[in-house]
Amino acid sequence: MNILKEKRGNHLAIKIYIDQGHNPEGINAGAEGFGIREQDVTYQVGRFLYDILSEDDRFEARLSRPTPQTTLGYSNTSSLKERVTQANTWKADYFISIHANASENPDINGTEAYVSSTDSAAWYLAQNIVTEIVRRTSTKYNGVFSRPSLYVLKNPKMPAVLVELGYITNYEDNQRMINEPYQFAYGIYVGLLNYLGLKQ
Repeated sequence: MNILKEKRGNHLAIKIYIDQGHNPEGINAGAEGFGIREQDVTYQVGRFLYDILSEDDRFEARLSRPTPQTTLGYSNTSSLKERVTQANTWKADYFISIHANASENPDINGTEAYVSSTDSAAWYLAQNIVTEIVRRTSTKYNGVFSRPSLYVLKNPKMPAVLVELGYITNYEDNQRMINEPYQFAYGIYVGLLNYLGLKQ
């Protein structure tokens, strides 16, 4: 972990950009299931993750949506671009984009993550995050997949992970995300710690 050694040597915090997927409504709005909106789930989990990281002086965190009403961009593309630009300008060390999945089949469920390429820093970070979310929330382990075409994975200048917490269209996953947002956030946090070799 060269970045960790460098940060420790300079006594600087590890910078985590937390992208709460989607906007409150309209442009780049997310999926819905059982009356629950993806953008509300991602906002809350991201907010908890920000709070957790902010209490750990080894980290510095920044949110793409600091308030529930924050809207980024004027189109789907510009919304994604603004998030990546913020992270790149801030010189974040890691980019974590939080989402909830959706399917026409209500039986499909579980936690998974996407990265731009396998056998990369992002790949190993994603594995740690998914493992810890599953351990803490009892969602199904779906694994980590390469999706090099996704804008928020190919354009950040730092390792980027897109986490699909669960399926908002699956009732059990939906209820977990609504009732246990802190556990999802803490799972991401512990996944980061495990990847970096840091103690809780």
